[in-house]
Amino acid sequence: MVYISGGNELINPEEILNRAGVKSGMKIADLGCGGAGHFIIPAAHKVGSQGMAYAVDILKSVLRSVISRARLEGVNNVKLVWSNLEIPGATKIPDQSLDVALLINILFQSKQHENIIKEAQRLIQKQGKLVVIDWKPNAIATFGPPPIDRTKPDKIKQIAQKLGLKLIEEFDAGTYHFGLIFEK
Repeated sequence: MVYISGGNELINPEEILNRAGVKSGMKIADLGCGGAGHFIIPAAHKVGSQGMAYAVDILKSVLRSVISRARLEGVNNVKLVWSNLEIPGATKIPDQSLDVALLINILFQSKQHENIIKEAQRLIQKQGKLVVIDWKPNAIATFGPPPIDRTKPDKIKQIAQKLGLKLIEEFDAGTYHFGLIFEK
């Protein structure tokens, strides 16, 4: 089995950002953004100079890669935030300040799903959206994380509901990923 660290390149960021209703002037965060900036750079373009795009990750090297790409592309509205998403309250973004928070391909990397979702929930404003995309638990592929590490959508829905988030859309985010959009 070949392991692809996140698999973000298998997902179309424009499609996901459109589904989430991301538009000019919004504040958005990619929580666990990864070094390629696959989602946060297109998000920064979409929210434009009147908006803000927070690239959040636990690895400083990842954040350096994202800001390098942003500079190369002339994107000036990406703010780096070094944080451990498994610790609620740790992310240095004001409470209830985001229009959209993205959790793209990170839940399979942790057993602290409730803490991570709780942190995302804290950051989004009332009627803000949380987009969760992760590996389908049963997707037949010769790559990606082992099936035992994959998160079931029903588990995420239960956690989100317990935290007061309402599921507004469930979809296939490509061949190998599921997508959930919640509203606060």
